[in-house]
Amino acid sequence: MKILFYVALVGKTLLIFLTKVGIFARFTWKILLHAFTGPFYAKIFLTHLINIGFLSLPVIGLTAVFTGAALALQIYSGGTRFNAESVVPSIVAIGICRELGPVLCGLIMAGRVASSISAEIGTMKVTEQIDALYTLNTNPYNFLIIPRVLACLISLPLLTLTGDILGILGGFLVGVSTLEFNPANYLLNTVKFLELADIISGLIKASFFGLIIGVLGTFNGINTSVGAKGVGKSTINSVVWSSIFVLAANYILTEALFNK
Repeated sequence: MKILFYVALVGKTLLIFLTKVGIFARFTWKILLHAFTGPFYAKIFLTHLINIGFLSLPVIGLTAVFTGAALALQIYSGGTRFNAESVVPSIVAIGICRELGPVLCGLIMAGRVASSISAEIGTMKVTEQIDALYTLNTNPYNFLIIPRVLACLISLPLLTLTGDILGILGGFLVGVSTLEFNPANYLLNTVKFLELADIISGLIKASFFGLIIGVLGTFNGINTSVGAKGVGKSTINSVVWSSIFVLAANYILTEALFNK
């Protein structure tokens, strides 16, 4: 009897999982379908582009500067063990552009943006505002979801590029003021070893991360259950799953871009 119980439990769990995957696949297909067939609300898109992108600049900038500064200190501390202090500028730049810039920006956006999108759409779902859109012959996918997803897709690479610059600047400031690097030599080593492919690979990652955050944030919002508890649960799910998928996608993209 116990074996049958565990078999039934596994089967039930698998069925719930496959149902969720099917609902998510159907949701993604609707986004693609309406993105090419429905109307585009440019004003709403620009509003979300400002809210998602521009208003995220302060937290992204501060995070990037302090991360670059801390990374310079850590690399210098490790490099002194091998008499390789001169690699600090190049490793800071490569590490920020390839890995830390897009990943940190993705995780910050998952916490700030995915939660906001999910809570906003979830509240509209609970208060039946989405049903009112159907009554007004307005498709929620074109009006609510696609502008937010597109804003995330465009904003995150731009924020990552800004974060890369500020992260390198943070490493430069610490390198010159604390580690006593020559400013000209620091900048020369940064430019000499940093390649365009390093920057582009980070922007490619950021584009995928932005898409993940936008899709998961809107998905959890549109599938919110009734009540304030449902809104809270969908908000938590959007942050947790966005962060997990960002880290998983980072590994897959790193494997694809740098495994030569």
